[in-house]
Amino acid sequence: MTGIFKKLVLPLVAAFAVSSTAVAQDIPRGQPSGKIEWGVYVDPDGCMHWWADGGIEGVMVSRLHPETGKPVCLKRDTCYVGEGDTHFATDSAHLTAHARKNLHKVFTQKDVFGYAVYGHTDSRASHAYNRGLSKRRAAAVANYGRSVGAVIEQQYGFGETRPRATNKTAAGRKANRRVEVICYRW
Repeated sequence: MTGIFKKLVLPLVAAFAVSSTAVAQDIPRGQPSGKIEWGVYVDPDGCMHWWADGGIEGVMVSRLHPETGKPVCLKRDTCYVGEGDTHFATDSAHLTAHARKNLHKVFTQKDVFGYAVYGHTDSRASHAYNRGLSKRRAAAVANYGRSVGAVIEQQYGFGETRPRATNKTAAGRKANRRVEVICYRW
């Protein structure tokens, strides 16, 4: 029992002691604090988890409300859907001026805890190509958000796997080429 305690429990206690020290020092989420990186992870459902990673193995626990003992979850909503045609040139991941203007309004909202960015494409190219393009587009939007101070919790490129409309028509393909920004609010 003593060996298991030393191997499993003590590292957890040490990780949380260091992460609470980092909180006290007001180190931004996800930034290195000594040798242990700490932060708050928001899962796709909007529930928050404290995590700490000392480089060997990460530790994550659900964030619980101190009075109720229930998980702390944020409201999750799609706060922006940008058409791929107006945000990017064909076969490109460089944001247009129009896109930057719209995204600035989205990423500077005061009541948002964090964001998730999802890229999507139509099905005209190969699956591998579409996946890569959607990842690059999601990264471009997420990087713009970070540049204006937004906390990006997740970014993901889905390629053609989550269509909104049929890919058999031009209008359907246009609807499928998009970038979605999900807002996590208190």
